[in-house]
Amino acid sequence: MRQLTYYIASSIDGFIASPDGQFDFFAFEGDLAAAVLATYPETMPSHAREPLGVADVANKKFDTVLMGRGTYDPGLAIGVTSPYSHLKQYVFSRTLTRLDPDVEVLSGDPVEFVRELKQQEGMDIWLCGGARLAGQLMGEIDELIIKRYPVVLGSGIPLFHAPFEPAEFTLTGSQVFNTGVSITTYVKQ
Repeated sequence: MRQLTYYIASSIDGFIASPDGQFDFFAFEGDLAAAVLATYPETMPSHAREPLGVADVANKKFDTVLMGRGTYDPGLAIGVTSPYSHLKQYVFSRTLTRLDPDVEVLSGDPVEFVRELKQQEGMDIWLCGGARLAGQLMGEIDELIIKRYPVVLGSGIPLFHAPFEPAEFTLTGSQVFNTGVSITTYVKQ
């Protein structure tokens, strides 16, 4: 069965973006960039794949990406309507209309949708963000891969926007890079 993986960048204090949605303090460079490009090349946006040298690299872990409206919007701001054309793309929004034939916009229950996706054939499913969608899907997340950056934001958009409901995960891997970033992997207990 397919897994749902929340693969995301975060500050030390658990924020994935500033209060207004900015995330440019999460630099993609050095040995971190090399490791991500080697392990998760499909997580690079379509318009960046060629400059990063992964245009012809096959997907290694994911073939599907899920996004909330706030995660999809930064691409729209620069004219990118299909940010991950090499993946099956779903955006959850109650207000957005379909802007690209390669991106399906869904307004229904994300939990039921993910349960159905998990039953289908394919590679794993990447939950790209954001906090509200991650909060709704907390019970369906099988794996967390967190790129933790050595920066404290103080406030912003948290990893999860959800009611208090502890969920236990087991540490399965951790790697620290010269950039000071760590990638930590957890699986649901």
